[in-house]
Order: sequence, then structure tokens, then C-alpha cells
Amino acid sequence: MSMSTDSTVASTMRAVRVHAVEGHGRLQLDLDVPVPRAGPGSVLLAVKACGLNHVDLLTRDGQTPAPVPLPHISGTEVAGDIVDVGPDVRGWKCGDQVVVDPILFCGECASCRIGDTNMCRNSRVFGVQTPGGYAQYVVAPARQLLALPRGLTHLQAASMAVTGPTAWHMLHSRARLRMGEDVLVIAAGSGIGVLGVQIAKLAGARVIATAGSTQKVAQAQALGADLVVNHSEPDWADQVRAFTGGRGVDVVFEHVGAATWQASLKAMARGGRLVTCGGHSGFQVDINLWHLFVKQHSLIGSFAATRQDFIDVMRLAEQGRLQPVIQQVLPLHRIAEGQALMQARKVFGKLMIDPTLN
Repeated sequence: MSMSTDSTVASTMRAVRVHAVEGHGRLQLDLDVPVPRAGPGSVLLAVKACGLNHVDLLTRDGQTPAPVPLPHISGTEVAGDIVDVGPDVRGWKCGDQVVVDPILFCGECASCRIGDTNMCRNSRVFGVQTPGGYAQYVVAPARQLLALPRGLTHLQAASMAVTGPTAWHMLHSRARLRMGEDVLVIAAGSGIGVLGVQIAKLAGARVIATAGSTQKVAQAQALGADLVVNHSEPDWADQVRAFTGGRGVDVVFEHVGAATWQASLKAMARGGRLVTCGGHSGFQVDINLWHLFVKQHSLIGSFAATRQDFIDVMRLAEQGRLQPVIQQVLPLHRIAEGQALMQARKVFGKLMIDPTLN
């Protein structure tokens, strides 16, 4: 039996859903969506913060690897307060403030048993294969919760729930970043880029960053990057090589894809590693095999993050060693505006949604 102690939970809620309109996905604010119920092993959250993420654009535009049934509520980066606790849930109660680890794993497969929860064969992404946080309420598995880190607001914790662990996994688990290495962070103004710069600096690396405008160059410098180049300039890779004495960088932190791919490779030192987690400007890229084997480059894929990565990042944020970067907080009815800003690359850090705002 569900154990709600919050009598204020209504039967319907406001939510922004992707609807199929004339063969395309279109966002719509719906005012009477049924509030979901907390089932076995899950809790109902009153959403206090939700981040906008590029995967939301892929979902809206039908570009996810598997089709997402519509109508759909997106939103993978969620923090909120528990207002209902489902059967078999232990350790959580109504009123607890939490942030959601969005990589849902089974806990039973071979990958999960050794801690590689991001490689779970049965994994799903919260807000993609499940309803997400573009709403006043959302159901989340209790096993995916982490208590809101001390000193962080819901907005701050949610802003790092995807980008922080993903950046940590790329640099530490996959690229094996070492102190004193040169790291090139592509698109340092993105949600993942602002944390990539900080994590690399925290590891003792010298950080070179790219940004797409004069304003973002200045903002990336303020984050602590040792050099920032404008990747809209055609010779930016040459600028990177010049800064490293012609050697190039040890690690490239890449997540943009086709638009920056060739210059990213050009900026690499012999024996360098390129680690990538995305390709929002295009997934099809060219590789010169001669350069790959003669220069002994390593191309490394990285997907999301493990539960341990999530915990590590939240602990560092709690200690004040990683800082969330939030450009703007929007109400639900302005989500489409926020997604347009992301597509136009007019965001530095994160755009956040607060469903309690009018």
C-alpha cells in the first residue's frame, strides 16, 4: 500500500509533452495530465528542478535509436521532494529531498555486478525510455535516488546530474587522465563542457578549451581554462598546437561530432587520446587510418556514467570543488524557448526548469 503523507498532491498536473503533429514531434503544455502513482520500488517526486538536455531534442525530433512512444514527457536531470512512497521501498520517506541518477540499471547482469552500470544490457535512460521531469510530478525508482547534497539547491544538483558524471567518466574512467597532461575541452560553454574544464583542472591537467563566441571565450577563461580558442575560427587547431609548442594535446574531450572532428584530430599529440560521448553536429565522421596508426592515436567511446561516477561528482559538488553553472531558470511553459536557445548555441552552462514557477 502506498504511504503518502502529502494530502496536497492533486489528481492531475501540468506537464510539457511531445505530441505527434503532422508527422513531427511538437512540444505542448498540457494542463490535465494524470499524476502518476508510485508503484513497487518507486517514489513519487514533486519536481523542483529539471535540466534541459540535448537528448530531449533528439527525442522530440524522433532521432533516438529506438522510437519513443508519444505523447512523451522528457527531462532526464531531475531533483525534487518525495511526496509518495511505493510498496517495498526502504530508507526513503515523504519530505526527503533527492536527486535522480538517470541511468537506470538492472543490478543483476554481468556489467552491473562489476560496477559498470552504464553498460547494463537492460539499461534505460530516465526521461527517455520513461516519463521525465518536464512536469510537476514524476515517478522514479527508489534505487536511483541520492539525498540532495548538503549546500546544494535542487537546481544546482539537477544541473549536474547528467553532465557531471558523464564528464567524469570520460576523463577518468575512459581517457585515464593523468596529472600534468594537456587536455582540450571542445565546446567548453556546453553543459558538459563547463564541468569538463573543472574536472580536468581538478585532476591537475593544463586545460585548453574551445568556445563559439567572444563572450563564451571570456566565460570559459573565468572557469579556469589556461587557453581558450574560438572554434569558429578556421585555424583554431593550429592555435592549440602553437600553445603546446607544436606538440598537440594528450587528451581531447569531444562531444560535438562532425563540426569539430577533423580539427580535434589535428590538435592531438602523437600517442594522444580522443574520448567522445556524443555527436550533436553529426555522427558520421571520417578517419585517416594512416594518421591513426602512425601517430598511435586512441579513439575512445564513452557512454553516460556509472553509479559510482554519479556519487563521486555529487560528493565533489557538496565539497564545493565542482561548481554548477546555470545560465537561466525557466517555468514549464517556456521549455520550447529554452530548447530553441540550445539549438542556437546561445547557452553557457545549463538551462533549468522550475515547475513551481508561473
